[in-house]
Amino acid sequence: MRRFNCRALWALLLMAYAGLVWAENSETGDSAAATIAAIAAGTYKLGSGDLVRVTVFNQQDLSGEYTVSGAGNIAFPLIGDIHAKDLTLKQLEEAIINKLRPDYLINPRVSVQVMNFRPFYILGEVKSPQSYPFVDGMTYLNAVAIAGGFTTRAKEDHVIVTRIVNDKKQELRFNMEDKVQPGDIIHIEERYF
Repeated sequence: MRRFNCRALWALLLMAYAGLVWAENSETGDSAAATIAAIAAGTYKLGSGDLVRVTVFNQQDLSGEYTVSGAGNIAFPLIGDIHAKDLTLKQLEEAIINKLRPDYLINPRVSVQVMNFRPFYILGEVKSPQSYPFVDGMTYLNAVAIAGGFTTRAKEDHVIVTRIVNDKKQELRFNMEDKVQPGDIIHIEERYF
């Protein structure tokens, strides 16, 4: 009979638990994720990979979904590229309004929503290091489970995260229960003993 892999079972159990927690939070609307709070507060800044829906009221040809490119722009009809990286949703709305007025529309009304957040990346001592879609409320332990679990040489008590904070790249250390943010680059370190 084949030996049962405890780590694989642990990873499956974690993913099942994460799914239950996510479903419960989705139904009750009780999510502690800082990203959603930042959007509500108007402080979330767009980045490469974010998918936004732009609605220009009474202008169906201009409304649609746009992905922020690697250069930080969205390609918008009529007015061309608009820089979106590091802008809040309100700032992007204003940038679009300023480009549409007065040459194309007299009094444009624009709304911007985030449809999908940019992915997070997980590297190092996990079984499937790559990028994954961001899910609201996900912890670093959930991210490891999504990436196939820890390898046998992984440090399992913390993660090192590269994140842009105030326009500066920083390396931060987080506990496994802390929340993942869109665009995080998560590194699982190797233990030596």
